[in-house]
Amino acid sequence: MTTAPPDADELRRRVGEFLAAHDPAATGRTEFLHARFDAGLAWVHYPEGLGGLGAPRALQREVDALFAEAGAPSNHPERNAIGLGMAAPTILAFGTAEQKERFLRPLWCGEEIWCQLFSEPGAGSDLAALGTRAVPDGDGWTVNGQKVWTSMAHEARWAILVTRTDPAVPKHRGMTYFVCDMTAPGVEVRPLRQITGEAEFNEVFLTDVRIPDEHRLGGVGDGWRVATTTLMNERVAIGGAAAPRESGMIGVVAGLWRDRPEVRSPGHHDTLMRLWVESEAARLTGERLRQQLTAGEPGPEGSAAKLAFAKLNQEISGLELELLGDDGLRYDDWTMRRPSEVDFTRRSPGYRYLRAKGNSIEGGTSEILRNIVAERVLGLPGEIRVDKDVPWKDLPK
Repeated sequence: MTTAPPDADELRRRVGEFLAAHDPAATGRTEFLHARFDAGLAWVHYPEGLGGLGAPRALQREVDALFAEAGAPSNHPERNAIGLGMAAPTILAFGTAEQKERFLRPLWCGEEIWCQLFSEPGAGSDLAALGTRAVPDGDGWTVNGQKVWTSMAHEARWAILVTRTDPAVPKHRGMTYFVCDMTAPGVEVRPLRQITGEAEFNEVFLTDVRIPDEHRLGGVGDGWRVATTTLMNERVAIGGAAAPRESGMIGVVAGLWRDRPEVRSPGHHDTLMRLWVESEAARLTGERLRQQLTAGEPGPEGSAAKLAFAKLNQEISGLELELLGDDGLRYDDWTMRRPSEVDFTRRSPGYRYLRAKGNSIEGGTSEILRNIVAERVLGLPGEIRVDKDVPWKDLPK
C-alpha cells in the first residue's frame, strides 16, 4: 500500500522529534546536516532516501523556518546556489540511482560546491551553438573547449557540463550532458573581473579532460533536453525564491525612505510606490509558481519570474542612487576580491547598482526570456530560425 505524503502537521511532528534527538547546540554541523538529510528533512519534496519525504514543495519554507528557530546549522545555500537550484534537480530528473546516491547528499550538506559549464564565448544566449567537444575514448570521453561566465568555478568541486558530441546533426540534437570533476587534469580556471571590481565568475579551459561515461547525465545526444531542465530550475531559483513581504532590494530602499526624511521628494514617492507594488506582485506570483510545483519540473513560467526580478532589481537600485545623491556615487571596495556569494542587501548602494546590471544577463538574457514567454507561455508565433535544421558543422562560426 502506498503511504500518503506527509502534511504540514506531520512534518512539524517529525521536525520536533528530530530536534529532540539531535540537539543543534550539542551536535556537530556535518553530523547534524547528514542526519537531517537522512531523515528526509533536507528538501522535503524529494523522494525518500534522497533527502526528502515526497511532501508538497510548498512546505519546505515551514520546515526550514522550524530548523532556523531552533538554531540549527545551515548548509549555506548562498554558497551553493548552482548546486542546490540547478544541479540537484537535474540529477534527480536524469541521474542513475548511483549518481543520485553519490552526489545529492554531499551537495545538500554543502560539502561539495557546484558550478555550471554552459556558456561559451560564441554560445551565450544561443546555448545550442556551443562547440566544446566530447569525443568517445575507451570507457569514457575526452573533452576540449572553453566555457565562460562560470560563477563559483574557483571554489567548485563539481560542474554540470554540456558538450558537443555529434557535429553532423542540427545543433539541438548533437549535445550531451556530463558531470565534470573540477579537480581533474586539464581543467584550468581563470578569474574574470567585473564592473564591481570583483571576480565572482570565471572562464574555464578544458584541455583533454577525461570524463568517465558513468558521469554522463541522460542519453548521448540528449543534452539539450537535460540542459533545458537545468535552465528552467535556474530561472525559478533566481527569480522565484521564497521571500517575505518587503524583502530584498525593495526592502532596502523602503527602509531608506522611512529612516532618512531628507531624501524624500514627491516624484520619488510615486516611483517608490510603483516599484513596491510591482515587487509585491512579483513576490506573490513567485509564491503561486512554487505552489504549482508540488510535483514535476518547472516550466517556462519561471522565465517570466526571472525577467521581472532583473528589471525590478535594476530599477530599484537606480532609485536608491537617486535618493542618496552624491552619497550614492561612492563605492567602497575596488579590490580584486573572490567572493563566495552574491549579497545585495548587506553591501553598499554603489555595489548594488553595479551588480544589478548583470541580472539581465545571468541565468538567460532578458531578450531570450521574452522570446520564451512569448512563444511558450503566451502562444505567440515563434521567431524565424533558419539554422534549426542545419548540421552544426555547417553553421557559420
